Amino acid sequence: MESLNYDAVIIGGGVTGCAVARELSRYELSVCVLEKEEDVCSGTSKANSAIAHAGHDATPGSLKAKFNVQGSQMMEPLSKELDFDYVRNGSLVLCFSNDDLPALKELLEKGKCNGVQGLEIISGDEVRRMEPNVTDTVVAALYAPTGGIVCPFGLTIALAENAADNGVEFKFLTEVNEIKKDGEGYILETGKGAITTKYIINAAGVYADRFHNMVSGNKIHITPRKGDYCLLDKEAGGHVSHTIFQLPGKLGKGVLVSPTVHGNLLTGPTAVDIEDKEGSATTAEELAFVIEKSSIGVKNVPFRQVITSFSGLRAHEDGDDFIIGEAEDAPGFFDAAGIESPGLTSAPAIGVYLAELIAGKAGAVQKKDWKRERRGIVRPEKMSVEERAELIRQRPEYGTIICRCEGVSEGEIIDSIRRTLGAVSLDGVKRRVRQGMGRCQAGFCTPRTMEILSRELGITMEEVCKNAPGSNMLTGQK
Repeated sequence: MESLNYDAVIIGGGVTGCAVARELSRYELSVCVLEKEEDVCSGTSKANSAIAHAGHDATPGSLKAKFNVQGSQMMEPLSKELDFDYVRNGSLVLCFSNDDLPALKELLEKGKCNGVQGLEIISGDEVRRMEPNVTDTVVAALYAPTGGIVCPFGLTIALAENAADNGVEFKFLTEVNEIKKDGEGYILETGKGAITTKYIINAAGVYADRFHNMVSGNKIHITPRKGDYCLLDKEAGGHVSHTIFQLPGKLGKGVLVSPTVHGNLLTGPTAVDIEDKEGSATTAEELAFVIEKSSIGVKNVPFRQVITSFSGLRAHEDGDDFIIGEAEDAPGFFDAAGIESPGLTSAPAIGVYLAELIAGKAGAVQKKDWKRERRGIVRPEKMSVEERAELIRQRPEYGTIICRCEGVSEGEIIDSIRRTLGAVSLDGVKRRVRQGMGRCQAGFCTPRTMEILSRELGITMEEVCKNAPGSNMLTGQK
């Protein structure tokens, strides 16, 4: 059993935890990320709307408003530094009745108050000129040119890899069971031994209330809010070019229709409060709701081209805002709790804020050799014919296509396994290079990818897992 000491320990390897890790890696501090799954981006961060929100929906003065707008402004330069997919495609919030125009104007004023740039209300005819597939019932829309779309896997993995390259340790399959106060610091009891630290950053998603309540008398409560989605084939990806919202209700921003950075079309989510913090199964009723509601704003959505459905859990805190900062009665324990929408957009800004707080409290100095940039996996599809030919000449594995739907080569899969914090499971490969995310949903490429994982990791085919240990794909061979 291990007994390890760190200056700071981050609980949770989702986008928020990895953003904090990347920012803390700037400083002369020993930092560790504890993640109960086998990889980063395995919880809320892997199943969401993939939207970089402009920031007009959050209540002025709230932490959601503050970090949303800051994160939106950070996203484009960060995508260049860390080499992940991001597109500023703009968003439209649709209004279907003149009676609802005051609510649309209120949304405009909220956005202006939050500091969102370029917002304007446009007529239904203007909307249809921008988006011909918007329904005839739309009378107006709030246009937000700073809205964007992002790859949530790419963002999270990029943050994590950059953090690791700058010295942050990641411990996977390491679940925190208990936290105890220990003098000026804390002891975290895990299934792999005790870890002591001066500072804890609680970025545990739907479990963040559990860890907060272990050390603080000011209790918080998080409800898992489940959202179902439909993902459509790339043939449907051009059905809209902007992210299409409907006027928000009390449970969120409603059902959206949006292109993805990879060329698909996404619809959803629902908003159903549940008790099970692992309850991510889709239901026929909720998917039918997605189809019905998305058709109110966008006509002729080609739902016959749905290639998969999925659901994700948002961490909804009873106070309906992020909880960010040091717990009043637990010095050294910092929360990043209640991180629901717009959490994906806000994560980079939350990372900066918490890292500066902790570094200031610790008196830490910045590293002189901190690596700001990270390069992603080589993508032959983005190369010219000449560049691709030269790559294949030097590394022939880039000329062997494993995933036909997404055009993923053996070289890309090998890179996804061998690089910093490389994939150790089929889902890990999938999140890094999109193997299995296409039309056939891994029906063709799974066996060959398993062979590559087996070879690269030095394990048997029977030991290859879909994700965490126990999700083995094979039980034996004849």
